[in-house]
Amino acid sequence: QVQLVESGGGLVQPGGSLKLSCAVSGGDIGNLYPMGWYRQAPGRQRELVVKITRFGKIIYANSSNEGRFTISRDDAKNTMYLQMNSLKPADTAVYICTAGTDNWGQGTQVTVSS
Repeated sequence: QVQLVESGGGLVQPGGSLKLSCAVSGGDIGNLYPMGWYRQAPGRQRELVVKITRFGKIIYANSSNEGRFTISRDDAKNTMYLQMNSLKPADTAVYICTAGTDNWGQGTQVTVSS
């Protein structure tokens, strides 16, 4: 059974950076497509941040994310990452990783506030 565990969230000031990690167990991250990151803010639906398709295409939810967020993975560590720069208060949400079909982590809270 594939399990995903996120880490790296926290409180950061506007303009700051965070790097989220998603540790994968029970499966080879190189075979778990699509993989990516979603987020859910209070009172809002879960939304895509960025994902990688089976064909290696990186899809960002919008141009704002593409310029500030970077998805990557380390196959040796079976871990996926989300580097987030120039964070805004609107980025405040629970960030959730996904890899493969219906495999989701529990999420990590990101709060952007001064």
